[in-house]
Amino acid sequence: MKITNVETFVMGTPWRDLTFVRVTTDEGLTGVGETRMLGHTEALKGYLSEAVPRHVIGADPFDIEALVQRMKRGDYGRPGEIMMSGIACVEMACWDIVGKALGQPVWRLLGGKVRDRVKAYANGWYTVERTPEEFHAAAKRVVERGYRALKFDPFGPGQWELEPRERTRSIELVEAVRDAVGPDVEILVEMHGRFAPAEAVRIARSLAKFDPSWLEEPVPPENLKALAKVAAQVDAPVATGERIHERAEFRELFELQAADVIQPDIGHLGGILETRKLAATAETHFVLVAPHNVGGPVLTMANLHLAACTPNFKIQEHFNDFADEHVKRAAPGLPPVEDGYFALPTAPGLGVELDTDFVAEHPFQAARFDLFAEDWQFRGTKKDGDA
Repeated sequence: MKITNVETFVMGTPWRDLTFVRVTTDEGLTGVGETRMLGHTEALKGYLSEAVPRHVIGADPFDIEALVQRMKRGDYGRPGEIMMSGIACVEMACWDIVGKALGQPVWRLLGGKVRDRVKAYANGWYTVERTPEEFHAAAKRVVERGYRALKFDPFGPGQWELEPRERTRSIELVEAVRDAVGPDVEILVEMHGRFAPAEAVRIARSLAKFDPSWLEEPVPPENLKALAKVAAQVDAPVATGERIHERAEFRELFELQAADVIQPDIGHLGGILETRKLAATAETHFVLVAPHNVGGPVLTMANLHLAACTPNFKIQEHFNDFADEHVKRAAPGLPPVEDGYFALPTAPGLGVELDTDFVAEHPFQAARFDLFAEDWQFRGTKKDGDA
């Protein structure tokens, strides 16, 4: 079996553009992969336009390891976000093809299941006014939908150090969410890498009474010693990793014991097998894995296959029940979240099929994720009259 064609399709939304890759073989089998770029979608397409004819066309989709190594090392460059995201899309699609050819879901090809369902947490639910009352009501709606975990950023436009009034306001939002969901639902506090270590510690200590399941990216991700400084002074688990795009770069994080939970993004780390290898290394350091996922149905499904076979998996991020819910129609087949959990995929391959007509109805929008933009929707920016 040989790969004969690779196509890219981009689906736009106001805040994220999803890139799908469809790989076709000479035996008529097709596979699909996906990633979500942050302002670099055109760069990703440019990379693939060069890498595909050089490394992918003519390859056997069963030889996934060789294909990834060729794409990763064959151009002499140092792996970065764009390269690893392009590799991830193609790699995912190859697993999809292999599973279809063998009549097995991908998780069975990765060692088999260690769990029967995958716990999910909701993101994208807090596009409301940044008040305790609005956050309380929005969090109530999340648990009414069956979720047993939810994540949110309560810190508004704050950066480096919060003013005392703003710090109090942020803490009140966390208090409102905890009150809304009760003691048995996990709340995950997102900090988006914005604070100086001392401020992150001060905030964490103020939040301790609300028992957050983790503090995510309390400091900028470039300095892992700063992260370790925070981790050594707080009781809540520290999570990070969505902006690390190469397995080897996690080595220092493990050595410093700077995080309790890592959050690799399959769509940026080179795909399913690369992330599976990282999870195995994390397991030797007793670190949990909770993959970052701002993608649509294909990327979410890839995460479910990884979760099924990963012993140290914790929980799976999911936006698509609260933000741009229509994106699930781009690739039907993803199981719904029921009682807070995804069922394991059972169909051969990844278990979803790309609807290119639906994707075409939602063209590329050059969306940007700008944490400090006046109208950034995930820090409470609902205007009067908005739906």
